[in-house]
Amino acid sequence: MNAVFYLLASCVLLCSTTSFANLLNIDPESVEAEAWTILDSQSGQVIAEHNSHVQRAPASLTKMMVAYIALKDIQSGKLQRHEMLTVTPVINQVMSDESQMRLKVGEQVSVDTLLAGLIVMSANDAALVLAERISGSVPLFVARMNSEAKAMGMHNSHFSNPPGITMPDHYSTAADFALLAQALVNETPSYLYYSKLPDFRYQGIYHAATNILLKTDPSVDGLKTGFTKAAGYNLALTAQRDADRLDAPTRRLIVVVLGTPSIQKRADVAHKLMNLAYTYTQNERIIAKGQHLADIPVSQSKYTWFQVKGIQSEVVTTSLYPLTTPIDLNSYQANQQRLYVKNAQGLMQIIEPLSTTKTQVQANSKQPVLNAPLNQKMPLVEIKVYQNKQLLRNIQVENHVQLEQLNVFQQFMAWCHDLWHGIQRKANIKL
Repeated sequence: MNAVFYLLASCVLLCSTTSFANLLNIDPESVEAEAWTILDSQSGQVIAEHNSHVQRAPASLTKMMVAYIALKDIQSGKLQRHEMLTVTPVINQVMSDESQMRLKVGEQVSVDTLLAGLIVMSANDAALVLAERISGSVPLFVARMNSEAKAMGMHNSHFSNPPGITMPDHYSTAADFALLAQALVNETPSYLYYSKLPDFRYQGIYHAATNILLKTDPSVDGLKTGFTKAAGYNLALTAQRDADRLDAPTRRLIVVVLGTPSIQKRADVAHKLMNLAYTYTQNERIIAKGQHLADIPVSQSKYTWFQVKGIQSEVVTTSLYPLTTPIDLNSYQANQQRLYVKNAQGLMQIIEPLSTTKTQVQANSKQPVLNAPLNQKMPLVEIKVYQNKQLLRNIQVENHVQLEQLNVFQQFMAWCHDLWHGIQRKANIKL
C-alpha cells in the first residue's frame, strides 16, 4: 500500500491567530493622547498601546462604521454607488451647529456623494440619509452597527447614533477602532478612495479634509478625524509604504489616537507613532502560500497521509528596537527617522534599528493521527512565533477533514501491511 496524500488539505485550509505582547515599550507620559494604539494590518499585531481598551466618546470616528456597512452593501449589490436617494425628513434631526451637507427634504443625492460627504466633510445629514436607506430606519441601522461591531470583536463599543453625537451609551475604544480600521482597509478598501480626497465640494459648499497629514505625507491615505468637547481631538490614521520584500512589497500600519488637545497635536502624535513603528518594526514571513506545513498519518482510510498546506501567506511583526529601556516618543527625530538617547558622556546618540532579529518558530501537530471516518473542521497544526523568548503570535491551522472509512477486510489488510513492514507513522512537521 503506497502512501497517498489527501489533496483537499491544500484547498480548504483555515488559520486562526492570536497576537500577544506589545513590541515597542513606549513611555505613555511622552505621548500627548489619552488613549492610543498602533496596529499592523497584515499581521494583526498590536505594536504598542496605552489605555486602548478604555471606553471613550468616539465622536465622528463613528462614521467609519457607517461607511463600512454602506461599502459592504455596495459590494454585495444591496446598494449602488450611483443610486440616487431622495432626502427625507430624517435630516431634521441634525442641529444647525453640526457638520452637514445642508441637504433639503426632497433633494436627490447619490450614494457616492453621500459617502464623500460622510468621510471627508464628516456630514451628519449624510450619515442619517445613508442609515435610513440601508436599514429602513435609523434605529434599525444602529442595531446593525452594534451587530457588525460585535462580529468584528469590538467588545468595548456600543453605538447609539450614526453621526457620533455624544450620548452616555455611545462609546468605543482605541483598540476597537483599530479593528474597524483594519476591516475597512482589508475588506472594503474602496473606503481609502474617499478618505484620501483633499477636499469635498457640494452645491456651493467647500470643505478641506481635516486629516492634515494628507498634505504632508504621500503614504497617508486615511482614515477619519473626529472632535467633540467630550471626546477631544481623535484621529484614526493609516499609511502604506514600501517594504522592500518580494513576498510583501508594501506594508500598512494603523494608528488610533483619542483625546488629544488640538487638530495639530492629534496629527503630530499619530504621525510620530506611525513613523516610529515603521522604523523599529518589520514583518517577517512565517508561512508562504502553498507551503507544505505537515503530514499527518491517517488510519482506517484508503489514504495514509493527510497533507497540510498554507493557503495564504502569514507574517509576524517583529521588533527592531535594540534597547530594553522605554522609548521616549519626543526623542524621535522625524527628519532622521531615528531615535536619539543620551550616552554616558551626555552626548546624543542615534539608535539604529536592528539588521536581524532572533525570531524562533515552534510548530506542533495537534492531531497525532486522523482516524476515519471523519467529516468535521478540526485543528491540525499549531505554530508559535517567539522573539527574545517572548511569544508574538500563535497561529492555529485548521482544516475541514473528510475521510471515508475502509471496510473491515481493507482495514485488516492495511494493518497486516504496516505490521509486516514495521511501519509506524507519526506526524511529520515540515515547518
